Amino acid sequence: MDVLCSHIARNTGSISRVVRRLMRFLVLLVFVLTVARGQVRYSIPEEMNKGSVVGNIVQDLGLDVKRLRSGRARIFTEDSREYIGLNVDKGTLVVRERIDREELCAQVTPCSLHFQIILENPMELHRIDVEILDINDHAPVFARKEIHFDIRELAVPGARFSLDSARDPDVGLNALQRYTLNPTDHFTLKELSRNDGTKYVEMVLQTPLDREQQEEHKLILTAFDGGSPQKSGTVRITVVVIDANDNHPVFSQPVYRVSLPENTQKGSTLVTVSATDKDKGSNGEVTYSFSQSTGIEALDLFCIDSNTGEINVNALLDYEKSKQYELNVEAIDKGGLTDTSKVLVEITDVNDNAPVISVISFSNPIPEDSAPETVIAMLNVKDIDSGKNGQVKCSVNSDLPFRMKSSSSNFYSLVTDQFLDREKVSEYNITIRATDEGSPSFSTNKTLQLKISDVNDNAPVFQRQSYTAYVMENNTPGVSIFAVTASDKDSGNNARISYFLEDVLVNGVSASTYISVHAESGEILAVRYFDYEQTKEFNIRVKAQDGGNPPLSSNVSVKIIIQDQNDNAPQVLYPVQTGGSGVAEMVPRSADVGYLVTKVVAVDVDSGQNAWLSYKLQKATDRALFEVGAQNGEIRTVRQVTDKDAVKQKLTVVVEDNGQPSRSATVNINVAVADSFPEVLSEFPDFTHDKDYNDNLTFYLVLALAVVSFLFIVSIIAILSVKCYRWRRERMFYKSGANLPVIPYYPPLYADVGGTGTLQHVYNYEVCRTTDSRKSDLKYARPSSESIISLDTSGTQTITHAQKQKLNHDSENQVRFSN
Repeated sequence: MDVLCSHIARNTGSISRVVRRLMRFLVLLVFVLTVARGQVRYSIPEEMNKGSVVGNIVQDLGLDVKRLRSGRARIFTEDSREYIGLNVDKGTLVVRERIDREELCAQVTPCSLHFQIILENPMELHRIDVEILDINDHAPVFARKEIHFDIRELAVPGARFSLDSARDPDVGLNALQRYTLNPTDHFTLKELSRNDGTKYVEMVLQTPLDREQQEEHKLILTAFDGGSPQKSGTVRITVVVIDANDNHPVFSQPVYRVSLPENTQKGSTLVTVSATDKDKGSNGEVTYSFSQSTGIEALDLFCIDSNTGEINVNALLDYEKSKQYELNVEAIDKGGLTDTSKVLVEITDVNDNAPVISVISFSNPIPEDSAPETVIAMLNVKDIDSGKNGQVKCSVNSDLPFRMKSSSSNFYSLVTDQFLDREKVSEYNITIRATDEGSPSFSTNKTLQLKISDVNDNAPVFQRQSYTAYVMENNTPGVSIFAVTASDKDSGNNARISYFLEDVLVNGVSASTYISVHAESGEILAVRYFDYEQTKEFNIRVKAQDGGNPPLSSNVSVKIIIQDQNDNAPQVLYPVQTGGSGVAEMVPRSADVGYLVTKVVAVDVDSGQNAWLSYKLQKATDRALFEVGAQNGEIRTVRQVTDKDAVKQKLTVVVEDNGQPSRSATVNINVAVADSFPEVLSEFPDFTHDKDYNDNLTFYLVLALAVVSFLFIVSIIAILSVKCYRWRRERMFYKSGANLPVIPYYPPLYADVGGTGTLQHVYNYEVCRTTDSRKSDLKYARPSSESIISLDTSGTQTITHAQKQKLNHDSENQVRFSN
């Protein structure tokens, strides 16, 4: 009875504990049902078309369409991409994007999409799992077409040889399922699986080999998947039997695991693998290598020391390219026996990539008249980092007339921001800077050297606004007078300047008859010789034109000044000389000291110093009696005239200019020292002539005066009144019978300027005559100054060649005195 009671008591305690546990479970179930009303799981094959129906959630969750609408049903997924969409109107789940199971999950199985359907008012959360089923869209593939083995004949049965694994990205039945080896006389296959479920095989020796019976074995390794229809791939295996030891190496670990950052330096040690061989001597020496099943990329990144088994980093790692590597290490002894082991390498990410700038196209040079927004270069800027580390900004220096313009993702255009001017800047070094947004950020610079090609936008410019050139008269034709120079800011043919003489008139004729301009040097050349007395200066215009298209030009004025040479001797205007005889000047014996006998009047058509005249007394009958003014040419008495002085005095005066070398002229003057004409006539018998000759001479003189007066009226109207007055006075003089020696008349404006040999004052002379002086043998000479001197308002004088001839003609009518 006691035992029974105690048994009942124990059962009662256990029942109470069970009840408490059930109550807790029911409370938890009610809570879950309050929030998550249901969970549905669907299975669909990969590669379904967009819009395909996955399932009807209204039926599967026990909802209606109105509830979906009122509850604002929506899908929440943790991934950024939504492969499945919700059709609220129909209450169905549909495919929104193409689903590739291999891309989505790789080798992970099962491959599912997890998301929630959220309803509001009241809040409901329904979990939906969509399993992506694999379809057999890939066949197994081997990396190599042929595998070669060298196996010693003493290899014991059970020896393993690592074979290349076939790769099939499908999973499940569609994935790689089995291998077959044919023939199987000596070898069999051993299938193994990796951690991720993929299979690989090793070839196992089943029966001993005999090299003497068969030296080479040809095998075919075939890999099959489980799809329908089934797909396969093959590789040829060649086994060469050699003599070898009978023990194979054995690794200390079947799998080595290593983790390292992607910025690990080249040469760093990754891990050291170790395998032992029970054989001794050379047969026990093991060498290490990567098996052929190791990926090509991994072989480039890692290297193994064949003697020590030390695996080192052989190149820079990149997390962006691959996050993990699997190295199949093979240990082989000298007999050809091997063992294999795996090294799993996991790469951790760091920000170690700078942006890369690639120039797609570059227009160089560009013309300086390119409009703003002209595209100079197209660039591709890429940063293989992800997230902010891969976001890049491109810029150029703000002080340059360029800017970066984003055309599309990762593509930029370098464009002009304003007008360019080659004359200011002919070449730019444009540094393009690409900076990512990582922390710390990386940047890359790319420098483009851009040249600006010239456009003919600048005309030639002379160094001065005008030029003045000097040339000596009597120059040699072709002599260089001057050279003008112009510059052009452009370059090349646009800056090649040619010089031309503009067609302007100089003294009524073309300037080209005077001057020529060298087209290349701008040198101004004289075409002919110049005469200062005819042309003192003239202006020309020289044009400078560049070689652009169209050409630009500018011109400049050049003033050519002819410089005087002393190429003209002084001309004696008075007294006029004809055949060695001259006009007789009369000096009374009562003349005081300084008595003005006469004045030598001379001119020089040159100018400046070449026209400065000086007078000297070269010869004289009595040097002590007369002197000549060095500057004015006045002949005056030096002392008191006495009775002892001879009546006939002859003076020779030299007129000399101030040129280098100087030129001169001489004049002979006859002076009569007497108080009366009879006394003069006794010394000058040549004054006696017959009466008929005097009458004829008077007629011709009158006729000549009339012709000259007419010509003066026509040619010089300004002095008409003066000429008329003098002509009337001379007529009255002839009517009165005056027959005295002629005293020259000097015009009132005939002034001495700077010592040029002209009179400074007006001199009046008194003449005494008798009633019958008309019949005297004295002959009157017309004032030669009327025919050879022309006056202007300034009082200066010029003499022409024609006037010189007329001077000689008029001098024939003057009184001649014999020596």
